[in-house]
Amino acid sequence: MNAEQIFYVIIAIITWQFLFDQWLDYLNNKTVKTNIPEELEGIYDDEKYRKQQEYKKTNYKFGVFSEIVSFAVMMAMLFLGGFALINTWVSQISSHATIQSLLFFAIIGVGSSVIGLPFSIYGTFVIEERFGFNKTTPITFVMDMLKSTLLSVLIGGPLMALVIWLYSIAGNYFWLYAWMVISGFTIFMTMFYTSLILPLFNKQTPLEAGELRDAIESFSVRAGFKLDNVFVMDGSKRSTKANAFFSGLGSRKRIVLYDTLIKDLKTDEIVAVLAHEIGHYKLRHTLWGTITGVIQMGIILFVFGLVVGSPLLSQALGVAEPNFHIGILAFGILYSPVSFIAGIFMTILSRKNEYAADAFANGFGLGEALIGGLKTISSNALSNLTPHPWYVFFHYSHPPLLQRIRAIKRK
Repeated sequence: MNAEQIFYVIIAIITWQFLFDQWLDYLNNKTVKTNIPEELEGIYDDEKYRKQQEYKKTNYKFGVFSEIVSFAVMMAMLFLGGFALINTWVSQISSHATIQSLLFFAIIGVGSSVIGLPFSIYGTFVIEERFGFNKTTPITFVMDMLKSTLLSVLIGGPLMALVIWLYSIAGNYFWLYAWMVISGFTIFMTMFYTSLILPLFNKQTPLEAGELRDAIESFSVRAGFKLDNVFVMDGSKRSTKANAFFSGLGSRKRIVLYDTLIKDLKTDEIVAVLAHEIGHYKLRHTLWGTITGVIQMGIILFVFGLVVGSPLLSQALGVAEPNFHIGILAFGILYSPVSFIAGIFMTILSRKNEYAADAFANGFGLGEALIGGLKTISSNALSNLTPHPWYVFFHYSHPPLLQRIRAIKRK
């Protein structure tokens, strides 16, 4: 296979992904059921159900437009030699390979952010505002963007520089050393994200003493879960949507409840949601998720290490001499079908884990409370109650609400 053929394989992969995603989105948008299944009755009244359907259609139209723009930009970059042009710019600025790669990805990142900014603003301040979800102020929006950019520079930049340096000195063992570095970083972030990164964006405070805390502590004793603390996060700073999550490993584990969750749900429902999150820990989903991610990264880096120096990859994107940044860009596109297939298995596993965590909570007699909490969360978020099965299969990391309710009631 020559460089020209690789180029058209890249075009075919990107086009196929775009068309496939559009097909799935179309199927999901057309799935409208006027009769809500019996188990879901009462979640929406007629007026709110019409609002939910309008919310779904609005997001669908907006998503189609944004995806068309992204696809058009990528095609323009490929057919007009945009990546080769940026490579020429960074080569003129510096002769150092690491600096060239950092500048290349910085330019790509800035360009992507500039193109995506109007969509982000419209999605937040028009669509989410129109349907009553947005609580983000312009100042918070700007500060989030600046903080995210700064973190990318201060954390992503040095990490990328280290990987590129390893590529320049490690030869055939590059993939192994890069795997060790990235795996260490992944494990570190899994353990410390909520205590180091999240506080830059959201305030977390220990749950105050009272009925809810007593109920949570009582359950943790029953479940044999060592509960150091439960934190409340000011999710209402940005949205009215509710959530809860578990993060960390070992002694660094942490449960975080959105303040909107505490506001919207009853005490027993909150305990049930928290029991679900504890279930993920007790069943080692977080640990195995981290291990799986590390293994996948090792495989990707091994394959990448075999082909990154190939002149054909760089030539396919219009660059005569092979280099790291063009090689990783071409490889990322060519590897995406494999990532797509792996992603299917990961979403299947994720849905299986969600059922298992629901069953864990149900085992303590919290099934009905969990159903009540899930219904409220879905209602307040205008969630789609009847997604298309194929869309669920490829995209849903959590089972649809109806399937979760039926699984809980079967136990």
